[in-house]
Amino acid sequence: MIATVKRVSSFSIAVCAVAIILSILLATCIGAVGIAPSDVFASIAWHLRIPFTDQSVGTSDVIIWQLRLPRVILAFVVGSMLASAGAAYQGTFRNPLADPYLLGVSAGAGLGATLIIVTGSNPNQYLVPFGSFLGAITAVALTYTLGRSAIAGRSSTALILAGVAVANLLTALQTLIQQQHNDRIREVYSWVLGTLNTTGWSDVRLVTPYICICLVVLYRYRRVLDVFGVGDEEAQTMGLPVERVRATVIIAASLGTAAAVSVTGLIGFVGVIVPHVLRLFVGNSFRILVPLSIVFGGIFLVFADLLARTVLAPAEIPIGIVTALIGAPFFLYVLGSRRVGGIS
Repeated sequence: MIATVKRVSSFSIAVCAVAIILSILLATCIGAVGIAPSDVFASIAWHLRIPFTDQSVGTSDVIIWQLRLPRVILAFVVGSMLASAGAAYQGTFRNPLADPYLLGVSAGAGLGATLIIVTGSNPNQYLVPFGSFLGAITAVALTYTLGRSAIAGRSSTALILAGVAVANLLTALQTLIQQQHNDRIREVYSWVLGTLNTTGWSDVRLVTPYICICLVVLYRYRRVLDVFGVGDEEAQTMGLPVERVRATVIIAASLGTAAAVSVTGLIGFVGVIVPHVLRLFVGNSFRILVPLSIVFGGIFLVFADLLARTVLAPAEIPIGIVTALIGAPFFLYVLGSRRVGGIS
């Protein structure tokens, strides 16, 4: 029996690894300029100093290594974070509609980015991500403080309500600031609608370490999320330190989401749609759902970005619009068909 489980697990890991490699390869090959898979392998091998092939690196190397591959990798990393954070929130709050922006991350990030854009004559590539990240974690800290106050009580419902209040407050402030700076509103909306444009590997190097740490924490607590399903009181009787574990999961999911949106802007629906689709195939167990969300959340955003840069080429659609156009109709279909997996 144990040997069979190990074989199934190894097969699943192999399938996921192949799916990741194929999605990254396909997205790197397809674009305004078509690139052969052999050229992609040759470029990667040359830069990693791997004696993979005798084929010399051609003129497409700049497109592959400096433009397309960093963008694809960034899409995969951000998609993995958003999908797994959504699954973690859904398990923590026992709410199948919870998403990575539940506690005000998007509103805080939007306000922080807006402040940097309107106050700087020419903000560099690091100031806007820093401002949005700082705004996002400030919003989460404020939400958690209000939700855990003596007045609000110490329930997950109080946290959700505090998140709604904080998000509305920060969004109102952002709107007020935009009205006072109409000359910069185009830049603000360009960030808010989401973008995966990169000028190299700087954005990938900037956020990947933080996101990987957060993903490891969420993966580590994936089994605990199933225990939350029985309720806080029952979980405590089983020996689970509910408040500490919930805080750990929320902090990891929120910090990872903040890091992701700091370089890409606001990309919606990934954290809701991907876990729901996976539930249709693997059920509600977060032991399975979290790792699969990491894999297929990344793959989903890679292909969404591929659509964003090819459908109207040479023009480009903001990635946030693409995920909304894909996610919203599907979400409505799932709701209408009553196939949403409940979390009780």
